[in-house]
Amino acid sequence: MASADLLLHPVRLRIVKAFLGDRALTTSQLAEELDDVPPGSLYRHVALLAKAGVLQVVAERRVRGAVERTYTLRLFTARIGPDEAKRMSAEEHAQAFMVYVAGMLADADRYLAAGQPDPARDGASYQVGALWLTDAEFAELLHDLSIVFQPRLANPPGPGRKRRMVYTVLLPAPETGSDA
Repeated sequence: MASADLLLHPVRLRIVKAFLGDRALTTSQLAEELDDVPPGSLYRHVALLAKAGVLQVVAERRVRGAVERTYTLRLFTARIGPDEAKRMSAEEHAQAFMVYVAGMLADADRYLAAGQPDPARDGASYQVGALWLTDAEFAELLHDLSIVFQPRLANPPGPGRKRRMVYTVLLPAPETGSDA
């Protein structure tokens, strides 16, 4: 199964996102977080992600005669590689982007429904901006962003730390006659 087909399923994408931030979860813990996903469906998707190497078993223990597995995300395998992205058609990219945006909207809906949302207090924001950059300046921006994000992506869960989801979309604007 191609990475895009594997990862861009709404439930599997939610499972992958649940593991982001260096988390280790059992299927029971995952089921508590994704309580709107039927257990049979959840177990089936976890098994598929594990078989594909996206999730890895890091611990096992016996619980009432069954084996409870703890999984972590293999981040390197949880992405669509550049070669696969090049082979995707415009329609496939449109579908992938719709799944991505739908997942982001669903996360926003869950945040807003989870009590008394206070974006200022919670550090939730959304904005759009436009940058005029040469290809070299754009490459430099991406490099600078990786320098800022990389050490923080390595932070493990801990006291006082709140897991925060960061979504990034970088799109070239459509060219118009006034673009120079």
